[in-house]
Amino acid sequence: MDFSQIASEDKIRRAYEDGEFNDLPGYGKQLKHEDLSAIPQELRMAYKMMKNAGIINEETDLRRDLLTIEDLIDKCQDNEQRGVLQEKLTQKKLRLNQVMKSRKTSNSSLFKNYETKINNKLR
Repeated sequence: MDFSQIASEDKIRRAYEDGEFNDLPGYGKQLKHEDLSAIPQELRMAYKMMKNAGIINEETDLRRDLLTIEDLIDKCQDNEQRGVLQEKLTQKKLRLNQVMKSRKTSNSSLFKNYETKINNKLR
C-alpha cells in the first residue's frame, strides 16, 4: 500500500467511527443485487456507468434479453427447454409492449408538430 491509499483508508475509517455516514440515504439497508452475469466481464463497468447515467433503461434491457432468448431458442435441441424459452420470450415481448405503450408520444401535439417540421425539411 502506498501512502495515499493508507491515508485515504484512515480518513474513511475515522469518518465511519465518528458517525459521518449515518445520515446517508439507504444507510443500514441491504444493497440491491444486480445480475450482470449475461454481460461479458470486460463490458460490465461500461454497462453499469451507462445504466447509472440513464442511457440504458428497461426498454434496452428487454431488447437485449429478447435477442439472447432468441439465440438460445435457435441453438436449443431439447423440445421441453425450447417451450420454456418460448414462454420467456412471450413474457418479455409482452413487457416490452407495455413499456412502449406507456411512453407512447405519437398522439402528442408536440410530437406531431416536430414530425411536421422534420418532414418539411426532408422534402
